[in-house]
Amino acid sequence: MPHYVVGHKIPDSDSICSAIALSYLKTTLGEETVPARLGELSPETLFILDKFGFEQPELKTSYAGESLYIVDHSERTQGPDDIDEATILGIIDHHKLGDITTSTPLECWIRPVGCTNTIIKMMYDFHNVEIPKNIAGAMMCAILSDTVIFKSPTCTTADIKCVEALAEIAGIDDAEALGMEMFKVKSAVEGTPVRDLVLRDFKDFDMNGNLVGIGQLEVIDLAIFDDIKADLAADIAKLKAEGNRHSVLLLLTDIMKEGSEMLVVSDNADLTEKAYGKATVDGKVWLDGVLSRKKQVVPPLQESFA
Repeated sequence: MPHYVVGHKIPDSDSICSAIALSYLKTTLGEETVPARLGELSPETLFILDKFGFEQPELKTSYAGESLYIVDHSERTQGPDDIDEATILGIIDHHKLGDITTSTPLECWIRPVGCTNTIIKMMYDFHNVEIPKNIAGAMMCAILSDTVIFKSPTCTTADIKCVEALAEIAGIDDAEALGMEMFKVKSAVEGTPVRDLVLRDFKDFDMNGNLVGIGQLEVIDLAIFDDIKADLAADIAKLKAEGNRHSVLLLLTDIMKEGSEMLVVSDNADLTEKAYGKATVDGKVWLDGVLSRKKQVVPPLQESFA
């Protein structure tokens, strides 16, 4: 009976490529493991899988009685709903340490780098396992995505070096050009239902007993949202009510201007002023230089709930 590797709900490119890369590594080391996913894939992730010839990992939402590796998160709210009924063999992640606990010892690789795939590249090196060309390409793209082509404050020297090494393995001459191609795919929002956009990269967090949902849309020009911004704001209000959340935030991130407009619906009128020192006006606030949800948005927000 194989083990599984699965990322978070509403999976992004790092979550999916991590599952593929780790499952191959573990299987090569003699531990039969298969990649899985908890939700539908974004256009960017589908672009990566198509470019390097991968099928979508199995859609599997129940893990009761299964053994699995968790990648790209360690938060209970982001994992399988029945995670308490599964055996967690390991966690590989680059976020803050969450609240998933285990009853048995497990393998943990948690590093303050820009992408889980950077850590998995370290694991391949540690075990002296050769990375296949197509997996190297997918891993490289995931790192470029998570580090916003090295612009994110989460980006480290390790991420850059891993992209260089993986690009060489994959035979990619210009990794950053491929990264821009990915972000153009990510920026294509025309014709996409508003709810699909809101949930494209959305995570729930437990902040001192308050459920807070934070979504992010990264594009190359915020003007893309001019005609639908009011609809996005209305939909996050609906999402807040539907999920009994304290707050829902949606980051509209301009990777060229290197900042984010945050749409906010919250039980606290002064939420962004307390967390970021900037008041919300008409349900939105501009945060200059903010590109990273995990490093620049979540930590001060978490502290404001303490």
